[in-house]
Amino acid sequence: MKAFFADEQKRHDPKAFLSSGAPLPNPEKPDRVERLLAGARAAGCEIVRPRNFGLAPIAAIHTPEYLEFLENIFARWQRIEGASAEVIPNIHPIARGGSYPASAVGQAGYHMADTACPISAETWESACWSAWSAVEAAETVMSGAPAAYALCRPPGHHAFADVAGGFCFINNSAVAAQHLRKSAARVAILDVDLHHGNGTQGIFYARPDVLTISIHADPVRFYPFFWGHADERGEGPGLGYNLNLPLARKSGDAEFLAALGIAFRRIRSFAPDALVVALGLDAFAGDPFGGLSVTTPGFSRIAEAIANLGQPTVIVQEGGYLCEALGDNLAAFLGGYAGSRRL
Repeated sequence: MKAFFADEQKRHDPKAFLSSGAPLPNPEKPDRVERLLAGARAAGCEIVRPRNFGLAPIAAIHTPEYLEFLENIFARWQRIEGASAEVIPNIHPIARGGSYPASAVGQAGYHMADTACPISAETWESACWSAWSAVEAAETVMSGAPAAYALCRPPGHHAFADVAGGFCFINNSAVAAQHLRKSAARVAILDVDLHHGNGTQGIFYARPDVLTISIHADPVRFYPFFWGHADERGEGPGLGYNLNLPLARKSGDAEFLAALGIAFRRIRSFAPDALVVALGLDAFAGDPFGGLSVTTPGFSRIAEAIANLGQPTVIVQEGGYLCEALGDNLAAFLGGYAGSRRL
């Protein structure tokens, strides 16, 4: 299996974020890349640099207003006397629409859902290359490969069409799914990250051509709190095309695999032409976020089950934070997938 990654994705390196109001070291560190690359190589992947696809595949998902903000906000922020070293919002609108602020502070609040998506000098460049890794993986699958892996960092599934959040800026999984739509009439997105893929859900919530499914820790007491509940089914033409499967905290392999079985029934009923897997390894029992209790062998079993769907598949890296087993968990997933599909 080919794995796509560009060194520019390491450059995004914000030092802090706010958690429960307190400044803490940012857990979405460039060091994640080395662990994930080691895991991909251990699974037998060929690491390939993606091409620069320009803004078109990104702009197919994100608004031009938002992309202009992402590209320029760091430089604008530096002109604010006494501002923080990185862009972290301190005000958010209680309703969005209508008026649009001209100030950098106002726009940061408008386009950043929380204080867990700090923007540093290299964020824009890294986020673009992360998205292009996803596009290249989609191109590979569209060309006939059964599967491809995009080592996307920074991750993307908390990013809405015009809002960043939760370490995410460009929604790589959504970009990959939209790109696949060039040759696939219907695409399913299966998100197996610890956290609900709220941005992905929001982007496709009113669309019947992309089925969105997320298995995650119950958001009633867990990020992202306001999305990811079982009664969120889509709206308008997309009603019935969104499925959330929240799990109780500390759920392990058995519970996750049971939820996966429910997800598969919905995917088969949708009859997609291609699949995007938003792969979070933070469901691991030893991940710093500690929400679920999936084991390293469990990731292999999850991947084998997904592979048995037999769909052309783009695997997009989402979460999974620094712990000793991070690379092993990716190797288990990619190895389990490849072994089941005999790639």
